[in-house]
Amino acid sequence: MDHYTRTALITGANRGIGYEIAKGLAALGHIRVLVAARHEPDAEAAAKRIGRSAVGVELTLNSTDRTRMQAQAIQQVLGPVDILVNNAGVMLPGDAMQTSLDNLNQSLATHTIGPFTLSQIFAEGMQARQWGRIVNLSSGWGCFYEGLEGPAAYSISKAALNAVTVCFARALGPCIKVNAACPGWVRTRMGGEEAPRSAEEGAQTPIWLATLDDEGPTGKLFRDKREIDW
Repeated sequence: MDHYTRTALITGANRGIGYEIAKGLAALGHIRVLVAARHEPDAEAAAKRIGRSAVGVELTLNSTDRTRMQAQAIQQVLGPVDILVNNAGVMLPGDAMQTSLDNLNQSLATHTIGPFTLSQIFAEGMQARQWGRIVNLSSGWGCFYEGLEGPAAYSISKAALNAVTVCFARALGPCIKVNAACPGWVRTRMGGEEAPRSAEEGAQTPIWLATLDDEGPTGKLFRDKREIDW
């Protein structure tokens, strides 16, 4: 019988960086991976490719009530989540004058409100067990230090995700590590074929943060396993 000491849930894990994070965590052998995607068939197909340590789950981030209901159902059926990786992403074009409110709302739902909601739900159990890891997939385009140079809705929502990271790290204390990762420019459907990094390379820092030891950092932003400025 398989024995897993931790359970990890990764959003947007049916392809790209999320899939590589799920595959990498599953390969460690002691982590059961919940492969989350907006559509259950996509999640199940990705989980099947990873192997028997992976389970596909449907999880949408565009409705707070539905997100909360689905997350609670996941816990009821599959048990507590020890590692949460908020990876799901969307990139909609336009600067601050060109971006519609609908595009901004969609970006905030995916990058900020969804991760905030999931972190609240799953962190309750982490607090009770005094162990947990939350990893938020951020971006240099969401950093004030790097000039918020991406499309407006993307940059604004990723900057807000950085704030979510700091606030949860403060609220949850040192036993639960809450960090953000910038994977760099990665060859995915979002990043395009010209990106210099593979999805596997983009997954390395999130996997590292998801498996930090008890002395590891919290409330920080990392690229290539090195802390960078917000």
